[in-house]
Amino acid sequence: MNRLSVQEFKKIAKIPLVLILDNIRSQHNIGAVFRTSDAFLVQKMYLCGITATPPNRDIHKTALGATESVDWEYRENAEELVKQLKSEGYKIVALEQAQNATVLEHSIIDKTALALILGNEVNGVQDTLMELVDECLEIPQYGTKHSLNVSVSAGIAIYELYKKMTIQAH
Repeated sequence: MNRLSVQEFKKIAKIPLVLILDNIRSQHNIGAVFRTSDAFLVQKMYLCGITATPPNRDIHKTALGATESVDWEYRENAEELVKQLKSEGYKIVALEQAQNATVLEHSIIDKTALALILGNEVNGVQDTLMELVDECLEIPQYGTKHSLNVSVSAGIAIYELYKKMTIQAH
């Protein structure tokens, strides 16, 4: 399967993407996002607010060791973190259903470092964070339901951003 060791993973180049998981309730969702972040070489994850942190048995169930490979940091206040990342040159993007949101596949991603905010499973991305974003991305849905699980949304978005970032890198 040609898998990297954790040490090899730590050394290889990552895509210029950090994730901000803000107030994610489900530890299984957190673990699933860790696992997807490992698969697509996400630079770092920030766990904010009530989002649980490793070591955690329920996160481990779905992360399957990705908490060891993917860099992460806990920050209590997501708003302060977003302001800091913005001052460091990150483009701040929320994944949310909102007016004037850009359909994910139509987003224009350049080589700018990107911070993607994923919000609470029920309430979404906080209004105070939405006021700070440079862009809002939305995953189109065509069935009877109008929402996706946050870890499923993260997987779709991370893969789409990975494709855009790696195609432009070559």
